[in-house]
Amino acid sequence: QVQLVESGGGLVQPGGSLRLSCVASGFSFSSYAMSWYRQAPGKERELVAGISTTGGSTNYADSVAGRFTISRDNAKNMVYLQMNSLKSEDTAVYYCNARWWGGKWIDYWGQGTQVTVSS
Repeated sequence: QVQLVESGGGLVQPGGSLRLSCVASGFSFSSYAMSWYRQAPGKERELVAGISTTGGSTNYADSVAGRFTISRDNAKNMVYLQMNSLKSEDTAVYYCNARWWGGKWIDYWGQGTQVTVSS
């Protein structure tokens, strides 16, 4: 069955770094665009970063551009989010997403990993 499993979240001080990982299984990973979303308490889920199937194209939310880097390893079915210079407003549950167009959008989601930025 399809699975996306995130890891790497935790508690970090402002200015610190974390690296999130997401391992995929049960589908053709290299055919799917991958993204990281986040949802803070009381807020809607928002796109943080996305990466194309080959990794040749990336996009970022304005709020994280220059601080976060998304990457993928198709040989390992992995996608990563390197988060630097973390701020308290980055506190949220971070979700891994896989998306493919097959006549309609096909979306898979992970269960999320909590990131808390606090002193």
